[in-house]
Amino acid sequence: MSKQKSGMMKNVISIFVITLIAVLLLAVVNQVTRDPIALAEINARNEVYKTVMSEATGFGEIMTEEEIAEKGEKALTDAGISSCEINHAMAALRGDEKLGYVIAATSKNGYGGDVQVAIGIDMNGTITGFNVIKHSETAGLGAKAKDDPSFAAQFEGKATDTPIEYVKGGGATGQQIDALSGATITTNAVTEATNAAIAFYNACLKGE
Repeated sequence: MSKQKSGMMKNVISIFVITLIAVLLLAVVNQVTRDPIALAEINARNEVYKTVMSEATGFGEIMTEEEIAEKGEKALTDAGISSCEINHAMAALRGDEKLGYVIAATSKNGYGGDVQVAIGIDMNGTITGFNVIKHSETAGLGAKAKDDPSFAAQFEGKATDTPIEYVKGGGATGQQIDALSGATITTNAVTEATNAAIAFYNACLKGE
């Protein structure tokens, strides 16, 4: 073999070895960072869930993601709810005691796109809290669904045996909430997502 060919072969082997080492190092880094990132995401999610079930000290899986998607789709179809999906469903725990459930649902009908909410439901079927998890709504208008505590407080104590409705101009009673001024589309989206979570609870979790 000529010196030129021998040199080329050495270069090819060197490049291959360097590439292999880089791939292996990347795999190691990915493995090392993946678990902490996943744990951070779970912790952040649980902190949000505690805002809708304040007495909970932890949250437990009750279904796989596939089961939630499948059962959620059926529950929403049966309830006549479209443009929504169920994202998570967790048991809210205080030690070994089950306090109820936290359910996250998304409406695709927000003014700025998807609006995801979480609600807590106790073992009596009463809503314990409401929080907007994700949104792209207008600051000072639709964003008040997240930023205005008085809006979220309207959901607390609501029953889950009938859907929640919204009214304009104030005067909400019973299963009604007052719409955000100048943000009817956002109000509709969060109400829709909340009713999707309620439908999932009634179809899949009530009495469990």
